[in-house]
Amino acid sequence: MTPRSIYNTLFPLQLSSFFHFGVVLRAKMSSHLVWSIIRNNNAFLLKKRNINKPFSTESNNLTNLSSYRYNGLIHKKSVGIVDAPDRKGFTVVYKKASKHNKPRKNTTKRIMKSGPRRSLYKLKRLLNKNRYRTDLTKVALRRASAILRSQKAIPQKKPKATKKTE
Repeated sequence: MTPRSIYNTLFPLQLSSFFHFGVVLRAKMSSHLVWSIIRNNNAFLLKKRNINKPFSTESNNLTNLSSYRYNGLIHKKSVGIVDAPDRKGFTVVYKKASKHNKPRKNTTKRIMKSGPRRSLYKLKRLLNKNRYRTDLTKVALRRASAILRSQKAIPQKKPKATKKTE
């Protein structure tokens, strides 16, 4: 018997990645099964009083809500939008589905800082034309425009002129 077959007989359900005998064993599980396991208990969960839906702090979660649809950990394809390093534009972080078992190579970053309109158009094309999680297109555009809006300089208010009393 090989070490792997012994391991499989002892542990038939592999939850995620295990390091055993110098080899990383990657489980092949559906995203629904992983979601049912991590739904109520994971390191990224933020539960507060009087809030029905808990928040999530994981990367690639566009709405920061803990839900199956927006979770960035369980899907082979996920999209995340973050601030650019120089605070000009935004960075699109997405997973490659073909490299889902290679954690170092599966994320790709694209910085978009060619102006707000053009950047949002490029983001929309990236998601729609490549058929890459088209269900997240509107949410991604909303998040990107919020980041761009936060980078705008706030106009200075002019001081009010005092009335002269004669």
